[in-house]
Order: sequence, then C-alpha cells, then structure tokens
Amino acid sequence: MKRRTLLASAAALSLIAGSAFAQDKPKVAFVYVGPANDGGWSQHHHEAAMKMKAHFGDAIEVIEQESVPEGADAERVLTQMALSGADLIFTTSFGYMDPTINVAAKFPDVKFEHATGYKTAENVSVYSARFYEGRAVTGYLAGAMTKTNKIGYIGSFPIPEVIRGINSSYLHAKKANPDVEIAVVWLSTWFDPAKEADATQALLDQGADVVLAHTDSTAPLSVLAKAGAYGFGQAADMAEFKPEPRLSSIIDEWAPYYIERVQALIDGSWTSTNTWSGIGDGMVGIGEFTGPIPEEVLATATKMKEDIASGAYHPFTGPINKQDGSAWLAEGEVADDGTLAGMSFYVEGVSGDIPN
Repeated sequence: MKRRTLLASAAALSLIAGSAFAQDKPKVAFVYVGPANDGGWSQHHHEAAMKMKAHFGDAIEVIEQESVPEGADAERVLTQMALSGADLIFTTSFGYMDPTINVAAKFPDVKFEHATGYKTAENVSVYSARFYEGRAVTGYLAGAMTKTNKIGYIGSFPIPEVIRGINSSYLHAKKANPDVEIAVVWLSTWFDPAKEADATQALLDQGADVVLAHTDSTAPLSVLAKAGAYGFGQAADMAEFKPEPRLSSIIDEWAPYYIERVQALIDGSWTSTNTWSGIGDGMVGIGEFTGPIPEEVLATATKMKEDIASGAYHPFTGPINKQDGSAWLAEGEVADDGTLAGMSFYVEGVSGDIPN
C-alpha cells in the first residue's frame, strides 16, 4: 500500500510538472470574420498565422476560430479563448473592436491585437495597413483601363478604411482619366459571395467596365471574367484570375508583424502599440501587373508605387475638396493621419451618400 501511495504521488508530481511545462508554451489565438479559405482577407490572415507558426515551430501553440460574426458572438469566442489559456489573441476585423476592448478589461494578463481599429488599452494593441496607398495604384489603373468612363466600387461597411479606399481610388482614377465617374454599392457585409456577385453585376449593368471590391471573396472577379471586364485582387493576390480580369492586386502582408509581436510576447517586451504601415514598410503589397495594360500606364503606375513606398508621394495631397465643394487640402498640402484615420466624407466628384 505504501509503495502504491508513493507511485501515485510521483505520478501526480509528474502530471503537475507536465501541466506547468505546457503552460510555459505561449498560446497564440486568431479570430477570423470569414472562412479561412475565403480567398481573400481571412485566408490571408490565416496563411500569415501559419507562416508565423512555422517560424516558431514547437515553441508556441496556435489556435484559430473562423467565421465569427462581429458583435456578441465575437465577445463570447474571445472570452472562451482567454479562459482556455490564450496568452495573445489577434482579432482580425474592424467590428471586433468593442468586443476586444470589453474582454481585454476582464483579462488584464492576456494580450490582444486588434486589426484595423483605433481603441487601445494597456493590454490591447491595434494594427492596420495603409490600404489607401494600394488603392491609389489600382485606382489609377482603373481610370486608365475603363472604356465607358465608369468604374464601380463594392463597399463592405461605411468605416473610415473603406471610405479612404473609395476616395483614393477615385482621385487616382481621375489622374488617369479626367472624365471618369465612380459608382459605389454598399453591402453591409465583409463576406457574402452571392451579394458580392450581384453587386458586381449591378455595377456592370450601370455601365461600369472596371470594378474595385472592398469585400473578401473572389466572387467579383468571377463575374468580371464572364463579362470581359476588369478588376483587382483584394487582400490577396487572387492569382487564379491572372492575366485578366485581375489587372493587379492589393496584398496584405501580415506575417512579419505576427512574428514580431509573438517574439515580443516570448521576450516579455510586449507593450501596447499602434501600427499603421504601408507599401514602404512591406505591409501593403502590389501584385504583378497583368492583362492589356498600355506601357505608358504601366510605367506611371510603377512609378506611383515606388514614390509612395519612398515617401516621395502621398495619395492624399492637395488640392482636394470635399464632396460639397468645400476646401479640404490646399495645393501641396498632405492629409494628416488623424483626419485619414477618422475619414467620414467623400471627396469632390464622388456621388451618393455615405450610409449611417
């Protein structure tokens, strides 16, 4: 009996030691608004997470939850992740902002990283990419390639990120084609292939022959391929649609950031930060230019990308007026980050209203 007691005690100690060892391995979690194979936004976050996991190997544990709606469901999922021992949680959609802040307040020892938001706390960082830089390039291509002088834009939600994208696309389409017009369709969803396809067709029916999408699936490109119109990869290269209808793409490069932040967690140097990086920092990639783009257009788009990357050119450089004709930026004046981060207005020439 005594020997059995000793063996039981040894086993218990071994179990406790093993549990302690397991707890020493950082657990990193990711929450996605769409499926991890959506071909765009969520898939690119997932692939970046897998690159990060490969970088650290067995030194960390990675857990993921896909197709989590923004709102109460997100708060429930984040709470479960924190309770399960997650040390660092990446919440990868704008609508996760308040759920992230709420759950972070209940778990001060857990670190959170929220993508595309602006609210921070001692244990909450925010990170985003300057997508408007990429949309300057694709907008220029759209203006140069339209034959009808009409381009379309599929918007998800009327948040500053999307409004910046519409404005940047239109301003640079105008640089290529002063007669260009832009029509915007709002979907109130990030990922719904059927709605995205219907919106694309609606824009084509209105005369647009180039469509830019700010949603997550490849459905717009599928419709454009059948119609003989042009479009762009969004969040991912969407290379399966090369050489056309996809003329180029905006590619989100998250992996280096994920590696950096997980390393900070491991080192014990993690602090709350606010990161907003662009083409020059490598967080925004511009996909290969393909399709029947004229050489002079290709040269201008390439130089625009290079000048944005070097800081020689800012996509929001005046003179620029607001939609109502009031002055916003004077000749040569550059928009400040505060205004861009909270952008809630169209620039002059964009028709229609921004939904509440």
